[in-house]
Amino acid sequence: MKTVIVGAGGFGREVLFLLTEINSTKESFDILGFVDSNPLLQGKIINEYPVLGNDSWLLNYSNAINVVVCVGNSQLRKKIVKNLSKNKNIYFPNIIANDVRCSPTVNMGKGCIIFFSSVLLVDISIGDFVVVHCDCTIGHNVCINDFATVYHSVNVLGDVSIGSCVEIGSGSQIIPQKTVGDNAIIGAGSVVVKNIPADCTVVGVPAKPLPPPI
Repeated sequence: MKTVIVGAGGFGREVLFLLTEINSTKESFDILGFVDSNPLLQGKIINEYPVLGNDSWLLNYSNAINVVVCVGNSQLRKKIVKNLSKNKNIYFPNIIANDVRCSPTVNMGKGCIIFFSSVLLVDISIGDFVVVHCDCTIGHNVCINDFATVYHSVNVLGDVSIGSCVEIGSGSQIIPQKTVGDNAIIGAGSVVVKNIPADCTVVGVPAKPLPPPI
């Protein structure tokens, strides 16, 4: 099906590479180009693909089309998806790199992006529009809720529950049987050894809440 990437920044260009790698083994996506709200990008060519317009281009599209939302920030991704979902011709496929090791007991929603060299083990539940970047490991019985973002080289061990719109920074680790509440942010390189409440930002080894601003 015809496919458009929302977001022509670094993340969108990474996903373009991911799509072309998938197409190299099986022609799965007819890539039309990018959609981006930045007026300076309209009509530009980026990595050989055009910027077709802004969100209105998709909202007015009258035929069936695949859309991949490539925005790293979880809250902004959620806002964009809500807006684009007004057009019932839009479909949100899962984009999974060819080399991902994924158990058949992984249940995944729609609109997810799973990058190169990640491993998803057994009995995992992944919601809608979750992003798992390169070289991540997701252990048994993990639950990752909608719009969560797992950045590069993260290890999530068994029986962990990750809330919606959580962002987990690169190189972080979460030990087994911990819960991360909705909208929490885990700083890069952190080690989570205790439950993290909702709307909390933690950093460090072990991960602790940031002190209040002075």
